[in-house]
Amino acid sequence: MEEIRIDMRTQTPEEIAMGVKDAQLCFKINHTMPYTEEYNSLINELFSQGIGENSRIMPPITVVRAKNVKIGKNVVIMNNCLMMSAGGITIEDNVLVAANCQIISNNHDLAEHQIITCKPVHLKKNCWVGAGASILPGVTIGENSVIGAGSVVTKDVPDNCIAVGSPAKVIKHI
Repeated sequence: MEEIRIDMRTQTPEEIAMGVKDAQLCFKINHTMPYTEEYNSLINELFSQGIGENSRIMPPITVVRAKNVKIGKNVVIMNNCLMMSAGGITIEDNVLVAANCQIISNNHDLAEHQIITCKPVHLKKNCWVGAGASILPGVTIGENSVIGAGSVVTKDVPDNCIAVGSPAKVIKHI
């Protein structure tokens, strides 16, 4: 998997404007009544790549570079999710993301902190991410897999597995 590097000191005016727009949309979403047309319209505007049919995102939510997020059908993302998506985040159909999760596809370079290093995160069909879990850059969670609450996932999790801990380790095949 190839790492993308972004120098934050050389952002274009368009990139800066996009960041401002995402922050303002998140603010509006977090202060709008869920399950209303206004709320749904704001969610669709934030996730311009599209959000699948019957998917639900509960506020509050924080998303940076939302244009890099793809959300499938029947996805549930519970309250207080953070998505740092410079590296891209793909969430396939029927995924459950519990409250207080972090899905992070970028990090800072150790030597030059103004450079962010990016690798995509992929949540495959039917997986479940437990409350308070963190999914780090470059990680794929396999189909039908479960991530235990509070886990920190630093490496791929195969299909049909339960992974828990910090760092997360597979404890069972299902």
